[in-house]
Amino acid sequence: MIQRYLEEIIRQDLPEKMVFLDGPRQVGKTTLAKMVGDSFESSTYLNWDHRPHRESITKLTLPEKPGLLILDEVHKYPRWKSLVKGVWDTRTGGEGIIVTGSSRLDTFRRGGDSLLGRYRHFRLFPFSLREINSGSPIAPMFPESPPDIDTGTKGDGLDALLHFGGFPEPLLSENERALRRWRKERFERVFRDDIREMENIRFLSQIELLASMLPARVASPLSLNSLAEDLEVGSGTVKNWMDLLCRNYFVFRVPPYHKRIERALKKSAKYYLWDWSEIRDEGARFENLVAVHMLKYAHFMQDSYGIPVELFYLRDTAKREVDFLLTWENRPWMLVEAKLRHGDSLTALNYFARRLEVNKKFVVCEDGGKDHMDRKSGVRVVPASRFLMGLV
Repeated sequence: MIQRYLEEIIRQDLPEKMVFLDGPRQVGKTTLAKMVGDSFESSTYLNWDHRPHRESITKLTLPEKPGLLILDEVHKYPRWKSLVKGVWDTRTGGEGIIVTGSSRLDTFRRGGDSLLGRYRHFRLFPFSLREINSGSPIAPMFPESPPDIDTGTKGDGLDALLHFGGFPEPLLSENERALRRWRKERFERVFRDDIREMENIRFLSQIELLASMLPARVASPLSLNSLAEDLEVGSGTVKNWMDLLCRNYFVFRVPPYHKRIERALKKSAKYYLWDWSEIRDEGARFENLVAVHMLKYAHFMQDSYGIPVELFYLRDTAKREVDFLLTWENRPWMLVEAKLRHGDSLTALNYFARRLEVNKKFVVCEDGGKDHMDRKSGVRVVPASRFLMGLV
């Protein structure tokens, strides 16, 4: 079994805080929680979606032994915050609580948050190249400054990761029939179990249609007006539906960066899928894979260390564009272009690098090739099998 990148840091936090763990459906949250539970004398797992468990949850008490209590999808219970607060506040010592969910738990805890100061929030991502190649998790050491991205090690399995996606079941099986069946089942569960049960939705079929249109629109700024025309609804409605898909981990949003850039786009965001295996276009699928890896790095720094690392893209009205910008504590840090192969102009990359005073510039290529520095532009051209190993 592959050790997940959050396992050790969650284990360190549990003696002092509850852990809220959310992420896409079937990304491995329950498995991770049970792996953490192996270090306790006992563990109890209760899932709100499992009807026999519901009565146990509403009458909940901590186990007598110093054990771990895992509450899965409990945010679907209207009084879940009061319930876990009461259990946590009456603990005697040595117990741990992990609350998991396939919707964003930070959304459900807003507004008169009675849990403030009692939890740590983590977001679990699909497998990355480093994770499937590494025998040990990321060392939980606090980075005092933006680290160098170590691209010296080549990782195996990039082709499988691109084709099957990063979710454990299809990736580990590497079976085309299993992938297609899993993808269909996951789509149905996200919309029929999560969205329909948690949201006041009148037009579920139209939201499903919107979701089916998104794989063809990955890697470009998304026009909500165009989608609204296709769906015959208002642009405000489409925006609300996209927010709904983000909350339920079907897509994620990468906004444009506009500080210190004249004529920069300020509104049109890009959206990427959590399961990039759905994307047919090879270039868009590769860019989506890189986007997930970079967002995973940003969220890991936020959740594990409290360091504000954010992911953006760059585009201005002159149509100069760079795929990704990472900021470190609100300062531009790293520019990344994701390409199937090197050969395109680097003018836009260098233009934004000069404007933002960014020294770390990468072109990440899917087709491998030689890791080298482009002498004319000062841009590092690196195979994805090396660059992605430097992330989480």
